[in-house]
Amino acid sequence: MAKKSNKTMWITLGIIGAVILIILFMVIGTYNGLITTDETINEKWANVQTAYQRRADLIPNLVDTVQAAVEFEQETHTQIAAVRTSAVAAQQAMKAATTPAEISAASKQVEGAIAGFSGININVERYPDLKATENFLSLQDELAGTENRIKVERDIFNKAVKNYNLRVRRFPSNIIAGMFGFGIKEMFEADAGTDVTPKDLFE
Repeated sequence: MAKKSNKTMWITLGIIGAVILIILFMVIGTYNGLITTDETINEKWANVQTAYQRRADLIPNLVDTVQAAVEFEQETHTQIAAVRTSAVAAQQAMKAATTPAEISAASKQVEGAIAGFSGININVERYPDLKATENFLSLQDELAGTENRIKVERDIFNKAVKNYNLRVRRFPSNIIAGMFGFGIKEMFEADAGTDVTPKDLFE
C-alpha cells in the first residue's frame, strides 16, 4: 500500500509540475509576444514620425524657394513671410509631438500653413522662372511623395496597434498584459478634410 501511495504521490506531483511548466511557458510565450508587438509598434511609430516630420520640413523649404525664385510685389512677400513663420512653428510642433493626437494637431498646423500658402494665389503660369526652377519642382515631387507615404505609414502603424490591442484585451493574454503593465495604445483617427495635395498649392 505504501508503494502504491508513493507512486500516486509522484504521479500527482508530476502532473502538477507539468501543469506549472505549461502555465509558465504560456506566460513566457504571451509576455514575449506582447514585447514583440510592442516593439513593432515602436518601429512603425518611428516611420510615421519621420514621414510627418519630412512633410513639415518641406513646407518652409518650399516657401523659401518660391520667395527666392521670383520678384513678387511687396504685399505678396509679406504674405509669404507670414506663411513661413506659420510653417516653421508647425515644423517645431511636429518635432515635439509624441502621440498620434499630438501629431494630428501639429499636422493641422502644417495644413494651415499650406492653406495660407495656396491662399496667396501664386499662379505658376505667370512666373515661368519659378516653374522652371529645378528645386521648386523637386520639392513639389517630394511633397507629393510624402503625402502618400504618410497615409501608408499611418495605415501600417494602425494595423500594428490593432494587433497589439487585441492581444492586450483577449483572454488569456489580457491577464498577462495586466500583470506586466501592458495597456491599450492609441491609434490614428482619420482627419476629415485635411488631405491637401501639392497640386492645390499652385494652380
